[in-house]
Amino acid sequence: MEKPAEFQMQAATDRPTAILSGDWTTNLLGGAGDALAQELRGRRSVGLNLTKVRRMDTAGAYAVVRAMGPDFALDQVEARPETRRLLELVDNAVRVEPVVRPEPKGFHNMTIRIGRGVVDLGIEFLDTMGFLGHLLVVAFRAGANLVSTPHKVRWAPIFTQMERAGLDAIPIVAITTFFIGAVVALLGVNMLRQFGAEVFVVELIGVAVIREFNIVITAVLLSGRSASAFAAELGSMKMQQEVDAMQVMGVDPFEALVLPRFIALLITIPLLTFVATLAGLLGGLMVTWSTLGLGPTFFLQRIVDNVGVTHFWVALSKAPVMAGVVAGIGCRQGLLVGGDVQSLGQRVTAAVVHAIFAIIMLDAVFALIYMQLDI
Repeated sequence: MEKPAEFQMQAATDRPTAILSGDWTTNLLGGAGDALAQELRGRRSVGLNLTKVRRMDTAGAYAVVRAMGPDFALDQVEARPETRRLLELVDNAVRVEPVVRPEPKGFHNMTIRIGRGVVDLGIEFLDTMGFLGHLLVVAFRAGANLVSTPHKVRWAPIFTQMERAGLDAIPIVAITTFFIGAVVALLGVNMLRQFGAEVFVVELIGVAVIREFNIVITAVLLSGRSASAFAAELGSMKMQQEVDAMQVMGVDPFEALVLPRFIALLITIPLLTFVATLAGLLGGLMVTWSTLGLGPTFFLQRIVDNVGVTHFWVALSKAPVMAGVVAGIGCRQGLLVGGDVQSLGQRVTAAVVHAIFAIIMLDAVFALIYMQLDI
């Protein structure tokens, strides 16, 4: 039976003694430690009798040591051996002086920061590869279930994410690429007019929009729109321990949370790329029509004859990679959220920044590969 911590002061001719009793533990300590410190304040050569203490943990031992003050010594204590040993350990820990390391300055400090950055980059790379491997395993498992048992596939979250990340993003993607196509046309007209070759602005618009801007702008917009949403949603679930509850119930968070978002972006990014292509060409068409008088028929005919469909397939070949980058980075940052709101904000910001950086870097890699392949 548990008994709260308490004490009594016993007056004596040689040395007053504090007789402790009950359970001096974290749960039952209450205000006994503060009361003991108040009672012993100003007294000297006080003895402690802990023979009636049933249980004591580090919290109770620290309360006793703190109440006795800096003059605490084990020869003042009458207690069982295990209690004396606990008091000795706590007293030694309290008396340890903190070691303050001087901050490195100058070149040494810069070297340390560079080294930590390299180590953190390596750890980040290994964690990313582990996340990618787990996602691929879950994706292959889902593909096998699609063939054998289609009813086990989580269709509802997939269609929900397709609507939120795909259909709802059509207006912003279309408007952005429309104005980008118009800006490319304006710059092209002004530059080519110096050489009397304004008509070639059609080819410039076609290659720029169909090959590069459609997929890059779509992926960047989805990074700011979907990657941040994925990180915030999964981070909120992580903070509320819903992800841990899934694992306790035997549900793989990758299969329930990450895979539907990955599949949704994998399906919707090609569709959004097509919409971005049409909107970008329309923006370029409006500028060339208004400034050069080139009608829609002439514009589209030059696109078909001189640009072709190869550039569009090149752009679509990047779509699955961009989908994996946006969904993977957003979900991974969400699953790394800690237990505070500050961590959530940092991970959402990191999701957007990392996704945009990865998109630009991968687009440059694709450009180099297709240049070597002469495509």
